[in-house]
Amino acid sequence: MPDPKRILTTHAGSLPRPAKLVDLYARRAVSQTVDEAQLAAEGEAATFAVVEHQRAAGIDIPSDGEQMREAFFLYLQRRMSGFGGRWQRPGPRELADYPEFAEARRQGLAQRKAVSNYDPPMAIGAVAYTGHAANAAEIATFKAALARHQGAFADAFMTAPSPGIVAMAIKNAHYPRFEDYLAALTDALRIEYKAAVDAGLMLQIDAPDLALERHLTYAERPVREFVAFVERVVGEINRALAGVPRERVRLHVCWGNYEGPHDHDVPLRDIAGAILSANVGAFMLPFANPRHAHELKVFRDFKLAPDQKLIVGAIDTTTNFVEHPEVVAERLERAAEAVGDARRIEAGTDCGFDTSAGMGRLTADVVWAKLRALRQGADLAAARLL
Repeated sequence: MPDPKRILTTHAGSLPRPAKLVDLYARRAVSQTVDEAQLAAEGEAATFAVVEHQRAAGIDIPSDGEQMREAFFLYLQRRMSGFGGRWQRPGPRELADYPEFAEARRQGLAQRKAVSNYDPPMAIGAVAYTGHAANAAEIATFKAALARHQGAFADAFMTAPSPGIVAMAIKNAHYPRFEDYLAALTDALRIEYKAAVDAGLMLQIDAPDLALERHLTYAERPVREFVAFVERVVGEINRALAGVPRERVRLHVCWGNYEGPHDHDVPLRDIAGAILSANVGAFMLPFANPRHAHELKVFRDFKLAPDQKLIVGAIDTTTNFVEHPEVVAERLERAAEAVGDARRIEAGTDCGFDTSAGMGRLTADVVWAKLRALRQGADLAAARLL
């Protein structure tokens, strides 16, 4: 039972992958032959290592760091049928306003050995889930890593993407209607959603689409059309979660895990009502970055249900600054004031630290320092609030 005088700490899922693992994923992503047995062994070893690092940093609710996946949604191309080919996903709308930044960003990405989310596959056939064995192996590895630390954690979670981000990033070239494609993805993803919860783990649904797509696909369209998209995706998420206890599910929404101007981001207030209609027990949102830190106050007007929590992004995942624990504490205190109950907040990160293998900008030593600061800041806030 969690200590009622403790603010629990967690994060958004992905954690730094070892260089050898990144190299294997990056080579496979460009169709080079890799030893799949070696890849599996490296992923398993990395999973055990990141669980140990999370314990040492004081994280209460850890993940497997997505070590056995090449990227937060691209891994599904190996767990679902119907995907093939490639297309170029458009970049953020803001890049047109900052050509110097856009060019520097392009050069920087080109120099990395990494798995890119910007040239994903397409749906060229009927989508169906085929990855039962891989999913079961990933869950089993994570649970074995957790078993080495009995009593050290309050809970643990697995991530899976929302049907919306998959539908927007993996272009539909098969289904006659977008709605049909989205529904097929929902049916397939439900298998992973249910498997995580059935295994005794929490489920985190990663849904950057619910904010990010405003300045990608919907950049030139009225905001009401984007809100309608958010409502449609949340409806599908709710359908996928039918029968799943909502206290075992959390929803992560963000505006894209990259350092950039972000001045075309949709305001949280415009989408909050649609997002909060999700039938989940907790919402995780980024409040540590300079563009959205002020939006904590939105929760003064958009109230959570009595049984729901807010996981506060109190650590920025795109900067190597290590937050001072007092900064973390202040962010949590502002969140408690906005929500109205300090017992209904948890401390988290804005996003993952390596959402696509090799794309993370922070070195591992900085990541662990940031998570230690998260723990220290949560303890400061708890001493003042609980």
